[in-house]
Amino acid sequence: MKAMLLEFPAPISEDPLKLVELPPPVPGPGQILIQVSFCGICHTDLHTVEGELPLERLPIIPGHQVVGKVVDQGPGVFRFRPGDKVGLAWLRHACGVCHFCRTGRENLCEQARFTGLHRDGGYAELVVAMEDFVYQLPENLAEQAAAPLLCAGIIGYRALKISAIQPRGTLGLFGFGASAHIAIQVARYWDCEVLVFTRSPGHQELARQLGAAWVGQAQDSPPTKLDSAIIFAPAGNLVPEALGHLNRGGTLALAGIYMTPIPSLDYEKHLYYEKTIRSVTAGTRQDGRELLALAAKIPIIPQVQLFPLAQANQALTLLKEGKIDGAGVLAVGE
Repeated sequence: MKAMLLEFPAPISEDPLKLVELPPPVPGPGQILIQVSFCGICHTDLHTVEGELPLERLPIIPGHQVVGKVVDQGPGVFRFRPGDKVGLAWLRHACGVCHFCRTGRENLCEQARFTGLHRDGGYAELVVAMEDFVYQLPENLAEQAAAPLLCAGIIGYRALKISAIQPRGTLGLFGFGASAHIAIQVARYWDCEVLVFTRSPGHQELARQLGAAWVGQAQDSPPTKLDSAIIFAPAGNLVPEALGHLNRGGTLALAGIYMTPIPSLDYEKHLYYEKTIRSVTAGTRQDGRELLALAAKIPIIPQVQLFPLAQANQALTLLKEGKIDGAGVLAVGE
């Protein structure tokens, strides 16, 4: 099979992903083999490729927003059959028995393993996955549009929940990439007023098209205080800016897996009046099921820019430069 393989982390400008031919993986007990059609690209992939995340295994095939069909299965598989359209997300496995797993917080499991980080992911023609951590995709979702829902969508949805935003509340989104452009569609479905803070003119225009009530930059003064806010950009300097725009009793959710250092905060200016900061860590399978059901109902329509598998380095470069409006997706099986 063809795959984009990371042998050693390096700046994306050095094209660290190499197109290689590898033997096809074989599914073991409880596993299925997925023929990949599309795989979304993500800032987490970028952090993996550039070595900003600890890498327990090299070489590794990145990619964790996988859409494809089942082509084979190992012993003990009961949920899927060959030909089923499925999705594979970031959370690959959790122990199922720890305190976190037993209380519906499997995303915090200390034994959790992640697709494209601990095991090979979807920047390849084939990928193996645990049956219990694979999603059956709604029939009315186009495959290329479903790919970004499997991480950008799930994380955006969990960030909305962590931010404690209520229907008809006022929500601020800082950064407007793949996750934010999905989250705004859910928030608008909940009749929230959404204010978007982003530097990119292209991202600003997309935010307006998707129903933002106001668009500006982080240092601008919005027309109203925020009940809740989410920072999607991996920029720690946005934290005091967002807290400054937050209303009393408001919650700020930090949705990145990686963030640059956060500047010192002024207690009275940034934190007093019962303001809350919460981080978002991965997502649970329940988050994924809820998001996919919403996506089919609303419907959520991700804006997608397609790239051939062999252009994964170039796609991640554009992602790093903020030059993708919406979500970037690798067309693997076309």
